[in-house]
Amino acid sequence: MTDLPGIVITGASGRMGQMLIRTITQSGRARVSGAVERAGHDWVGRDLGAAMGGAALGVTVTDDAGAALDGAAAIVDFTAPAATLAFARAAAAAGAVHVIGTTGFSDADIAALDQAAQHTVIVRAGNMSLGVNLLLGLTRKVAAALDADFDIEVVEAHHRHKVDAPSGTALMLGEAAAHGRGVALSDVRDAPRDGITGARARGHIGFSAIRGGDIVGEHDVIFAGEGERLILRHVATDRGIFARGALRAALWGIGRAPGAYDMTDVLGL
Repeated sequence: MTDLPGIVITGASGRMGQMLIRTITQSGRARVSGAVERAGHDWVGRDLGAAMGGAALGVTVTDDAGAALDGAAAIVDFTAPAATLAFARAAAAAGAVHVIGTTGFSDADIAALDQAAQHTVIVRAGNMSLGVNLLLGLTRKVAAALDADFDIEVVEAHHRHKVDAPSGTALMLGEAAAHGRGVALSDVRDAPRDGITGARARGHIGFSAIRGGDIVGEHDVIFAGEGERLILRHVATDRGIFARGALRAALWGIGRAPGAYDMTDVLGL
Protein backbone atom coordinates (compact mmCIF):
# COMPACT_ATOMS: atom_id res chain seq x y z
CA MET A 1 0.00 0.00 0.00
CA THR A 2 2.78 2.42 0.89
CA ASP A 3 4.38 1.75 -2.53
CA LEU A 4 1.46 3.54 -4.17
CA PRO A 5 2.09 7.19 -5.07
CA GLY A 6 0.87 9.58 -2.40
CA ILE A 7 -1.56 12.34 -3.33
CA VAL A 8 -2.46 15.35 -1.22
CA ILE A 9 -6.03 16.70 -1.36
CA THR A 10 -6.78 20.36 -0.73
CA GLY A 11 -10.14 21.56 0.54
CA ALA A 12 -10.55 18.11 2.04
CA SER A 13 -13.86 18.80 3.78
CA GLY A 14 -15.65 20.05 0.67
CA ARG A 15 -17.88 17.98 -1.58
CA MET A 16 -15.19 17.69 -4.25
CA GLY A 17 -12.45 17.09 -1.70
CA GLN A 18 -14.30 14.18 -0.13
CA MET A 19 -15.13 12.73 -3.53
CA LEU A 20 -11.46 12.86 -4.49
CA ILE A 21 -10.50 11.14 -1.24
CA ARG A 22 -12.99 8.32 -1.82
CA THR A 23 -12.01 7.93 -5.46
CA ILE A 24 -8.29 7.73 -4.74
CA THR A 25 -8.73 5.42 -1.75
CA GLN A 26 -10.89 3.01 -3.75
CA SER A 27 -8.77 3.13 -6.90
CA GLY A 28 -5.95 0.83 -5.82
CA ARG A 29 -3.65 3.02 -7.96
CA ALA A 30 -2.71 5.71 -5.45
CA ARG A 31 -3.20 6.65 -1.81
CA VAL A 32 -4.18 9.80 0.02
CA SER A 33 -1.00 10.83 1.80
CA GLY A 34 -2.10 14.28 2.97
CA ALA A 35 -5.15 16.48 3.41
CA VAL A 36 -5.20 20.26 3.67
CA GLU A 37 -7.83 22.61 5.06
CA ARG A 38 -7.79 26.31 5.82
CA ALA A 39 -6.39 27.50 9.14
CA GLY A 40 -9.01 27.35 11.89
CA HIS A 41 -11.15 24.71 10.20
CA ASP A 42 -12.46 22.15 12.67
CA TRP A 43 -11.01 19.25 10.64
CA VAL A 44 -7.44 20.46 11.21
CA GLY A 45 -5.62 18.13 13.59
CA ARG A 46 -8.15 15.30 13.13
CA ASP A 47 -7.74 11.98 11.35
CA LEU A 48 -9.12 12.41 7.83
CA GLY A 49 -11.21 9.24 7.83
CA ALA A 50 -12.74 10.00 11.20
CA ALA A 51 -13.52 13.56 10.12
CA MET A 52 -15.41 12.12 7.14
CA GLY A 53 -17.43 9.93 9.48
CA GLY A 54 -15.67 6.67 8.67
CA ALA A 55 -12.73 4.53 9.73
CA ALA A 56 -9.39 6.16 10.48
CA LEU A 57 -7.10 6.58 7.46
CA GLY A 58 -3.92 7.43 9.32
CA VAL A 59 -3.77 10.85 7.67
CA THR A 60 -4.00 13.96 9.84
CA VAL A 61 -5.63 17.00 8.29
CA THR A 62 -3.31 20.01 8.31
CA ASP A 63 -3.33 23.67 7.34
CA ASP A 64 0.32 23.46 6.24
CA ALA A 65 0.52 22.47 2.55
CA GLY A 66 4.31 22.29 2.66
CA ALA A 67 4.23 19.72 5.44
CA ALA A 68 1.49 17.72 3.69
CA LEU A 69 3.55 17.61 0.49
CA ASP A 70 6.61 16.10 2.17
CA GLY A 71 7.21 12.89 0.21
CA ALA A 72 4.02 13.25 -1.87
CA ALA A 73 3.93 12.64 -5.62
CA ALA A 74 1.05 14.99 -6.40
CA ILE A 75 -1.49 17.46 -5.05
CA VAL A 76 -5.02 17.78 -6.39
CA ASP A 77 -6.62 21.17 -6.00
CA PHE A 78 -10.22 22.29 -6.56
CA THR A 79 -10.26 25.41 -4.40
CA ALA A 80 -10.08 29.14 -5.22
CA PRO A 81 -7.53 31.15 -7.22
CA ALA A 82 -5.71 32.73 -4.27
CA ALA A 83 -5.37 29.37 -2.49
CA THR A 84 -4.31 27.63 -5.70
CA LEU A 85 -1.47 30.10 -6.25
CA ALA A 86 -0.15 29.33 -2.76
CA PHE A 87 -0.44 25.58 -3.42
CA ALA A 88 1.39 26.04 -6.73
CA ARG A 89 4.36 27.57 -4.93
CA ALA A 90 4.37 24.75 -2.40
CA ALA A 91 4.08 22.08 -5.11
CA ALA A 92 6.92 23.66 -7.10
CA ALA A 93 9.13 23.68 -4.00
CA ALA A 94 8.31 20.02 -3.33
CA GLY A 95 8.56 18.92 -6.97
CA ALA A 96 5.04 17.46 -6.78
CA VAL A 97 2.61 17.27 -9.69
CA HIS A 98 -0.09 19.92 -9.25
CA VAL A 99 -3.49 19.05 -10.72
CA ILE A 100 -5.71 22.13 -10.81
CA GLY A 101 -9.47 22.05 -11.26
CA THR A 102 -9.88 25.57 -9.86
CA THR A 103 -11.38 28.15 -12.25
CA GLY A 104 -11.72 31.93 -12.34
CA PHE A 105 -8.06 32.87 -12.75
CA SER A 106 -6.95 36.31 -13.90
CA ASP A 107 -4.21 36.80 -16.51
CA ALA A 108 -1.81 37.62 -13.68
CA ASP A 109 -2.77 34.38 -11.91
CA ILE A 110 -2.08 32.36 -15.08
CA ALA A 111 1.32 34.03 -15.38
CA ALA A 112 2.12 33.01 -11.79
CA LEU A 113 1.07 29.42 -12.50
CA ASP A 114 3.24 29.38 -15.64
CA GLN A 115 6.15 30.50 -13.47
CA ALA A 116 5.53 27.62 -11.05
CA ALA A 117 5.29 25.22 -14.02
CA GLN A 118 8.95 25.89 -14.78
CA HIS A 119 9.75 23.86 -11.68
CA THR A 120 7.10 21.11 -11.67
CA VAL A 121 4.27 19.57 -13.66
CA ILE A 122 1.01 21.50 -13.60
CA VAL A 123 -2.09 19.99 -15.19
CA ARG A 124 -4.88 22.57 -15.29
CA ALA A 125 -8.33 22.14 -16.81
CA GLY A 126 -11.69 23.84 -16.41
CA ASN A 127 -13.31 20.41 -16.60
CA MET A 128 -11.53 17.21 -15.56
CA SER A 129 -14.02 14.84 -17.18
CA LEU A 130 -12.32 12.56 -19.70
CA GLY A 131 -15.44 12.56 -21.84
CA VAL A 132 -15.75 16.34 -21.91
CA ASN A 133 -12.13 16.69 -22.95
CA LEU A 134 -12.64 14.19 -25.75
CA LEU A 135 -15.68 16.24 -26.77
CA LEU A 136 -13.49 19.36 -26.91
CA GLY A 137 -11.12 17.62 -29.30
CA LEU A 138 -13.96 16.34 -31.48
CA THR A 139 -15.59 19.79 -31.55
CA ARG A 140 -12.39 21.39 -32.74
CA LYS A 141 -11.92 18.79 -35.48
CA VAL A 142 -15.51 18.92 -36.72
CA ALA A 143 -15.53 22.73 -36.75
CA ALA A 144 -12.37 22.66 -38.83
CA ALA A 145 -13.93 20.23 -41.30
CA LEU A 146 -17.26 22.03 -41.75
CA ASP A 147 -17.39 25.56 -43.13
CA ALA A 148 -19.58 28.44 -41.96
CA ASP A 149 -22.58 27.06 -43.88
CA PHE A 150 -23.00 24.96 -40.73
CA ASP A 151 -24.25 27.03 -37.80
CA ILE A 152 -22.77 26.09 -34.42
CA GLU A 153 -24.87 26.14 -31.26
CA VAL A 154 -23.70 25.00 -27.81
CA VAL A 155 -26.59 23.89 -25.60
CA GLU A 156 -25.98 23.15 -21.92
CA ALA A 157 -28.18 22.03 -19.04
CA HIS A 158 -27.44 22.13 -15.31
CA HIS A 159 -29.17 21.93 -11.94
CA ARG A 160 -31.38 24.75 -10.67
CA HIS A 161 -28.74 26.01 -8.24
CA LYS A 162 -26.12 26.92 -10.85
CA VAL A 163 -25.72 30.69 -10.85
CA ASP A 164 -23.73 31.35 -14.04
CA ALA A 165 -24.59 30.87 -17.69
CA PRO A 166 -23.33 29.70 -20.06
CA SER A 167 -21.33 27.16 -18.12
CA GLY A 168 -17.55 27.24 -18.14
CA THR A 169 -17.57 23.98 -20.08
CA ALA A 170 -19.94 25.43 -22.69
CA LEU A 171 -17.54 28.33 -23.16
CA MET A 172 -14.65 25.87 -23.51
CA LEU A 173 -16.62 24.10 -26.24
CA GLY A 174 -17.28 27.42 -27.94
CA GLU A 175 -13.57 28.22 -27.80
CA ALA A 176 -12.78 24.80 -29.29
CA ALA A 177 -15.23 25.39 -32.16
CA ALA A 178 -13.83 28.86 -32.79
CA HIS A 179 -10.28 27.50 -32.73
CA GLY A 180 -11.26 24.88 -35.30
CA ARG A 181 -12.59 27.65 -37.53
CA GLY A 182 -9.53 29.82 -37.00
CA VAL A 183 -11.43 32.69 -35.39
CA ALA A 184 -11.68 34.29 -31.96
CA LEU A 185 -14.80 33.36 -30.01
CA SER A 186 -15.17 36.96 -28.88
CA ASP A 187 -15.65 37.97 -32.53
CA VAL A 188 -18.35 35.40 -33.37
CA ARG A 189 -20.17 34.74 -30.09
CA ASP A 190 -23.92 35.41 -30.18
CA ALA A 191 -25.39 37.24 -27.20
CA PRO A 192 -28.32 35.54 -25.43
CA ARG A 193 -31.43 35.68 -27.60
CA ASP A 194 -34.67 37.26 -26.45
CA GLY A 195 -37.35 39.05 -28.43
CA ILE A 196 -36.89 40.14 -32.04
CA THR A 197 -33.24 39.32 -32.63
CA GLY A 198 -33.07 39.26 -36.41
CA ALA A 199 -31.59 36.49 -38.50
CA ARG A 200 -28.58 34.58 -37.32
CA ALA A 201 -25.25 35.88 -38.64
CA ARG A 202 -23.25 33.47 -40.78
CA GLY A 203 -20.36 31.90 -38.90
CA HIS A 204 -21.51 32.89 -35.45
CA ILE A 205 -21.47 30.53 -32.46
CA GLY A 206 -24.51 30.59 -30.21
CA PHE A 207 -25.13 29.44 -26.65
CA SER A 208 -28.31 28.22 -24.97
CA ALA A 209 -28.66 27.38 -21.27
CA ILE A 210 -31.19 25.21 -19.44
CA ARG A 211 -31.55 25.20 -15.63
CA GLY A 212 -33.65 22.77 -13.64
CA GLY A 213 -33.84 20.01 -11.06
CA ASP A 214 -30.66 18.12 -10.22
CA ILE A 215 -29.12 17.89 -13.71
CA VAL A 216 -25.41 17.22 -13.17
CA GLY A 217 -24.37 18.52 -16.58
CA GLU A 218 -25.29 18.02 -20.23
CA HIS A 219 -23.56 19.62 -23.20
CA ASP A 220 -24.50 19.42 -26.87
CA VAL A 221 -22.58 20.98 -29.75
CA ILE A 222 -24.91 21.26 -32.73
CA PHE A 223 -23.61 21.75 -36.26
CA ALA A 224 -26.73 22.68 -38.24
CA GLY A 225 -26.53 22.82 -42.03
CA GLU A 226 -29.07 22.76 -44.81
CA GLY A 227 -30.82 19.40 -44.69
CA GLU A 228 -28.66 17.83 -41.98
CA ARG A 229 -27.44 18.27 -38.42
CA LEU A 230 -24.50 16.77 -36.58
CA ILE A 231 -24.80 16.70 -32.78
CA LEU A 232 -21.94 15.94 -30.41
CA ARG A 233 -23.16 15.24 -26.87
CA HIS A 234 -21.80 14.60 -23.41
CA VAL A 235 -24.04 13.71 -20.45
CA ALA A 236 -22.69 13.63 -16.90
CA THR A 237 -24.70 11.56 -14.42
CA ASP A 238 -22.14 11.33 -11.61
CA ARG A 239 -19.82 14.06 -10.32
CA GLY A 240 -17.29 11.30 -9.67
CA ILE A 241 -16.16 11.68 -13.29
CA PHE A 242 -14.29 14.83 -12.31
CA ALA A 243 -12.46 13.05 -9.50
CA ARG A 244 -11.54 10.12 -11.75
CA GLY A 245 -10.21 12.50 -14.37
CA ALA A 246 -8.14 14.34 -11.77
CA LEU A 247 -6.66 11.07 -10.52
CA ARG A 248 -5.74 10.10 -14.07
CA ALA A 249 -4.08 13.49 -14.57
CA ALA A 250 -2.07 13.14 -11.36
CA LEU A 251 -0.80 9.69 -12.28
CA TRP A 252 -0.01 10.83 -15.83
CA GLY A 253 2.05 13.76 -14.56
CA ILE A 254 4.35 11.72 -12.32
CA GLY A 255 7.78 11.59 -13.92
CA ARG A 256 6.99 14.12 -16.66
CA ALA A 257 9.18 17.10 -17.43
CA PRO A 258 8.11 20.33 -15.71
CA GLY A 259 5.62 22.36 -17.69
CA ALA A 260 2.04 23.57 -18.04
CA TYR A 261 -0.27 20.85 -19.35
CA ASP A 262 -3.99 20.28 -19.72
CA MET A 263 -6.31 17.31 -20.14
CA THR A 264 -5.76 17.16 -23.89
CA ASP A 265 -2.14 16.30 -23.09
CA VAL A 266 -3.25 13.66 -20.60
CA LEU A 267 -5.51 12.09 -23.24
CA GLY A 268 -2.91 12.34 -26.01
CA LEU A 269 -5.03 14.70 -28.11
